Amino acid sequence: MVQPLETVLSGLRGAGEETRLRLLALCSRGELTVSDMTRILGQSQPRISRHLKVMVDAGLLERFREGAWVFYRLAYDGTGAAVARAISRLLDDQDPVLALDITRLESLRAERDAEAAEYFSRNAAEWDRIRSLHVDDAEVERQLLTLLPPDSAGELLDIGTGTGRVLTLYGPHVERAVGVDRSREMLSVARTSLDREGLANCMVRLGDMYQLPVADGSFDSVVIHQVLHYAERPADALAEAARVLRPGGRLVVVDFAPHDLEELRQAHNHRRLGFSDKDVFDWCAAVGLTAGAVAHLPGTPLTVTLWQASRPAATDTAGPRKVPAVSEESRP
Repeated sequence: MVQPLETVLSGLRGAGEETRLRLLALCSRGELTVSDMTRILGQSQPRISRHLKVMVDAGLLERFREGAWVFYRLAYDGTGAAVARAISRLLDDQDPVLALDITRLESLRAERDAEAAEYFSRNAAEWDRIRSLHVDDAEVERQLLTLLPPDSAGELLDIGTGTGRVLTLYGPHVERAVGVDRSREMLSVARTSLDREGLANCMVRLGDMYQLPVADGSFDSVVIHQVLHYAERPADALAEAARVLRPGGRLVVVDFAPHDLEELRQAHNHRRLGFSDKDVFDWCAAVGLTAGAVAHLPGTPLTVTLWQASRPAATDTAGPRKVPAVSEESRP
């Protein structure tokens, strides 16, 4: 994409130093903290921070805070983003300096991978117990891909991303995918998964489902996967999801149908014991979304339901319409 002269000059000035080029190469591979880059490059934290500030000011990198941590990554949009991508493509991974940086980055990621595996091993028993109560995850994902085909998902937001599974599912097929979660531990696991899969077009952010850190109408697709039953205010969570959908955008909610397993409230902090089709679609209608397909996937004893809704396109004047369910058993 052609850029104004001053934009190109600003980007070249921002990247025009060996350490900054090395930082640009690293940030093109995912999100990193100052301490990560200090460890990889073997330079002091103040020196790295000064270089990063120059690059952020030039629009080459994005900076965002997550609690006490600050992450950096290659800019996705803005005046310097195209320049940053163009420069990163010119850098040779086989250059001895860059190759050593990449080796150290992979070593850092391997450590995090081991930490994530240890985290899963501590919690696997409880997760496996809940999974045993409902249909296999693979079947849920197959149905999700049917209701929201990856080749038409566009830019995707995953609310309550957890371990980032939805991001890794869609990441290879979409232009961009963003996961939001309020758990720093889960975001750490999700980043490890994205790094392992090489999904530099995917990112995660610390945030709340009621106040998403994204602009109005900024995504083509939104997924809320097994999150709504934790919500004190599920209608408000759906309203926030609707806020960030573009005209013609689609929402898919994956959660449990109504059930009576009260133990899930005490043992696992579930606030709601499932949702009816009417509840979900009434909440969607209240915020201007049109009801779409429904799929019920029976388990023992929990049934997983997928609800699809969409924001009418700007040129759509026909009003809400009923979309047929995807299977016989999926009728509301």
